[in-house]
Amino acid sequence: MFKKNRPKPTLAHSDAVENNNVVKSKVPPSPVSPISKASLQFHCQLAHGSPTVFVSGFSNVKELYQKIAECFDFPPSEILFCTLNTYKADMKKLLGGQIGLEDFIFAHRKGRPKEVELVKTEDALGLTITDNGAGYAFIKRIKEGSVIHSIPHIQVGDHIEKLNGEVMVGKRHFEVAKILKEIPKGETFTIRLVEPLKSGFNSIAPKSAKGGAKKSNFGSGRETLRFKAGGNAEIEEKDDVMEVGIEKINAILESFLGINDEDLATQIWEVAQGKSNSMDFADAVDNSDLEELGFTDDLVIELWGAITDARDGRI
Repeated sequence: MFKKNRPKPTLAHSDAVENNNVVKSKVPPSPVSPISKASLQFHCQLAHGSPTVFVSGFSNVKELYQKIAECFDFPPSEILFCTLNTYKADMKKLLGGQIGLEDFIFAHRKGRPKEVELVKTEDALGLTITDNGAGYAFIKRIKEGSVIHSIPHIQVGDHIEKLNGEVMVGKRHFEVAKILKEIPKGETFTIRLVEPLKSGFNSIAPKSAKGGAKKSNFGSGRETLRFKAGGNAEIEEKDDVMEVGIEKINAILESFLGINDEDLATQIWEVAQGKSNSMDFADAVDNSDLEELGFTDDLVIELWGAITDARDGRI
């Protein structure tokens, strides 16, 4: 049956961690569209305003950042994160492990740094942290009524550059969250942030390139370019059943581990492919890179229930 020595999760619900690329599962390749990814071109702008460029020929987030940086002639380290179909720092529109073939990419560049000293008056700060897949952890959500919520200088989209002088650049989201969690209650600490560069206007409209797509067409397609393990990218048709299953898996991960991670949820869904019972699913988890996350038996059972509910149309 399931492993009896599965470690219990250590992350707290309140200091949730989110990321776009936590682990890589070993799954069979998906059918590939005859369209070559090398021939794909995506509209792209800087979120604070710029002409439209086209980016292509990338297989992962780091390569995408490199392509964008080359187009605008600045180092890729200047990019904090990208959003799809909106110039706003909308955390629901973050670019993760896939891009719709008609999506418009907005790159959010580093803005001004700021440093805040605060007292940890509660065990939980109320931060949800994610990272950009290229070494920058940033704030994805701030819980209303939390310690951080009362500090207007700390905002969603801010990159966490240093904690008490320790550099956070290059650390994963869960490492940054762990450091925050381990700060003793009642202690004063300093957080250095870098906010996304802002346009200075309340709203801007994308500047369409000659022959480019109109804003009304953003995200209207069914096909996506999905980043895979090993640096590969494949074109896939959107799967409604899979989308529902991933959403439910994410809800369970947040409940059990304080993690809300679309890419991790996708990997779990893919590991379950071809499995007909919870024991086979548990073995598949234990024999994949997911094992290092230390899922408990209860969590595995809940995940399997969500997967079968989605498959059978019960969600």
